[in-house]
Amino acid sequence: MKFGAVKLVKAEGAILAHSMQAGQPPYAKGLCYRIAKGTTLNAQHLADLAAEGHDEITVAQLEEGDLHEDAAALTLAQALVPDEQGQGIRISGAGAGRVNLYALGAGLVRLDRSALEALNSVDPMITIATVPDYHRVDAEGMIATIKIISYGVKAAALEQAGAGAAGAIRVLPPVFTSASLIETRVSREMPPDKGRRSMAGRLHRMGLSLSDRVVVPHREAELAEALAEVPGEVLLILTGSATSDPMDVAPQALRRAGGSVTRFGMPVDPGNLLFLGEYQGRPVIGLPGCARSPALNGADWVLERVLCGCAVTSADIAAMGVGGLLKEIPTRPMPRRSD
Repeated sequence: MKFGAVKLVKAEGAILAHSMQAGQPPYAKGLCYRIAKGTTLNAQHLADLAAEGHDEITVAQLEEGDLHEDAAALTLAQALVPDEQGQGIRISGAGAGRVNLYALGAGLVRLDRSALEALNSVDPMITIATVPDYHRVDAEGMIATIKIISYGVKAAALEQAGAGAAGAIRVLPPVFTSASLIETRVSREMPPDKGRRSMAGRLHRMGLSLSDRVVVPHREAELAEALAEVPGEVLLILTGSATSDPMDVAPQALRRAGGSVTRFGMPVDPGNLLFLGEYQGRPVIGLPGCARSPALNGADWVLERVLCGCAVTSADIAAMGVGGLLKEIPTRPMPRRSD
């Protein structure tokens, strides 16, 4: 592609590099309009620019083997997403060298980092920017934007960028449809339903229903019995008193019911006091107290992966510590910093 200033008389068919004012027939004084950058210039455009007094303009001229920015962006999008339904992604139309990718439904974005980095390394003019890996997305949420920076790129470079990129972005949909939340109480009083409402909102946006409310005393036996009786495909526990040890009431109740605990504690703040386990083939998440708030916390990261069928190991949770300081909450009784 050639880029630079050319005489107006040689600019037909070129791409205007910068927006310009042009005269408008019958070329009366003050009668003008704007020609947007990126416009492919025709004879009328050139006449109108001449009427405004222009003799030379800056343009881009595609050469043999070049692909226009819009065609290039769309071609790359189709290379990345050869199966829109299977990958859970919708490809937008192209404009100004840009194509956006949107989620067809709620889910979790998964990325092949090495493939995307390889794509971005071919030519600085060929780019894709994405949301982070494991990003939760709603239906029609934008997950990536492909941008061809120049007005055209070599077709060979575009082919190289798209090679091996198929399927590098996908949206995993939820694999469950229902969940049960078991709450414990430390007194005779029924706990406020703030936590249940927050969890219902999290589940609803992922398309899951929450079964009837279950509240039991904060004791192993009653909690173990409730685990055996609730109907949800995913089991959630929100205790009235914080779970502060792997042998505390809630983890022990899960073991007593015949389940197992695979991880207690996570290096994410808020969210440290989470535990993860399994009961009769159903995932169990012991929620930290911060799950009573709709604000982002470590439980969201685990819950979203579980709901979308991603295996969550102890090593996975350990790795969440890098970037796991989610929010400073100065009103907490034990502040995270002192002045």
